[in-house]
Amino acid sequence: MTIQFFSFDTPNGRKISVALEEMGLPYTVTPVDIGKDEQFRPEFLKISPNNKIPAIIDSDGPDGKPISVFESGAILIYLAEKTGKFLPSKGAARVAVLEWLMFQMAGFGPIPGQVHHFLGLTNEEDKRYGVQRFMKETRRLYGVMDRRLAENTFFAGEISIADFAILGWVWRHPRHQVDLADFPHVKRWYEMMMARPAVQRGFAVALK
Repeated sequence: MTIQFFSFDTPNGRKISVALEEMGLPYTVTPVDIGKDEQFRPEFLKISPNNKIPAIIDSDGPDGKPISVFESGAILIYLAEKTGKFLPSKGAARVAVLEWLMFQMAGFGPIPGQVHHFLGLTNEEDKRYGVQRFMKETRRLYGVMDRRLAENTFFAGEISIADFAILGWVWRHPRHQVDLADFPHVKRWYEMMMARPAVQRGFAVALK
């Protein structure tokens, strides 16, 4: 069965397109143009109660019944458990994947997203305060990742959904105004991830 993938060309959307390609799952894309507020349409609200992309509908869900899933972290876990790939079934290895997935969901996403917001302001006083505040925290998060990757090839040992989640946001490092040369282990990991054929296909998918 084919998964229906509702998304737009954002870091959270790219997490899922990369995961779908890495997992070898068949899917179709329905772009949801958030610039035109299409995420607020009633038909999309039925599958994404928070009016956010991405979301999926799997016609072959649990017990063979259709299921819709919203929130990118939940989608990654769902797809990993569906395929048995990129998320260990138990033990410390599973805990490590979930730790780094939650790191991305709670911090390395919301914080760089604030950098994006404040860089777009025209009021220089507002812009200066917000960029200074959230850029400092964004760089701290890059430092956390760099220290982790100094001792690990991937965030949780083996490649996992945590890497797909974080990759979607490191992809936007130019927009964060972060030079990856300042974080050499992140740079090494990023270049290695982006060289993977399935990742390249995931980023090439038209999401808008």
